[in-house]
Amino acid sequence: MRTKKVNFYPGLKKNAYPFTPEDIVCGVDEAGRGPLAGPVFAAAVILHPDRPIEGLRDSKKLTAEKREALAPQIKQYALAWAIAECSHDEIDSINILQATMLAMRRAVEALSTMPTIALIDGNRSPVMQVRCHPIIEGDDKVHAISAASILAKTARDAALVALHALYPQYGFDQHKGYGTALHLARLREHGASPVHRRSFAPVRATLPVSVANTIVGMDMSFDFGAAA
Repeated sequence: MRTKKVNFYPGLKKNAYPFTPEDIVCGVDEAGRGPLAGPVFAAAVILHPDRPIEGLRDSKKLTAEKREALAPQIKQYALAWAIAECSHDEIDSINILQATMLAMRRAVEALSTMPTIALIDGNRSPVMQVRCHPIIEGDDKVHAISAASILAKTARDAALVALHALYPQYGFDQHKGYGTALHLARLREHGASPVHRRSFAPVRATLPVSVANTIVGMDMSFDFGAAA
């Protein structure tokens, strides 16, 4: 029986690959830039060319059930994978963009096999020793980035369910920290929890004026209602 050939880089033209066949290619993506609470997660994945995984694509285009089914397959069949995060405190300290870049770097540096190039979803790359190449909409063009997207998303969702157990009044298990109508209503009713990102405008607006005035405006103007 012939093995089905899988294109690991759908949407990328071969003559435009930013790497060579000798490169060890790693995909990197994040989850949780837009939420008002909790950490931002990032994952890095090096896929095994002889162990293809069916159904990889941008995690936002998959159902939660499909993501949960794919995550253990990625961990089982990938050549290497790692998940990292930056806390809400780090986000408030260095801003969400820099925290996202730091989480990506931590994920790559945690890999058991070091890549020679990291393909990053989006239009920015973290500063690290490994050569990086950003790819816009890479989570739907590069299977390794798709896999990283799935691992980051499932890890963050699990973290927010755990936070729901500590702070059930906010409904973290339902909105995962994003700025939904429910979350904003609960935020206004209960005020900010210890895990809310105080540098984000909707959270800062609920703080006492004396506290809010001490927070440097680091709100990166993300769409707080859209899952990332």
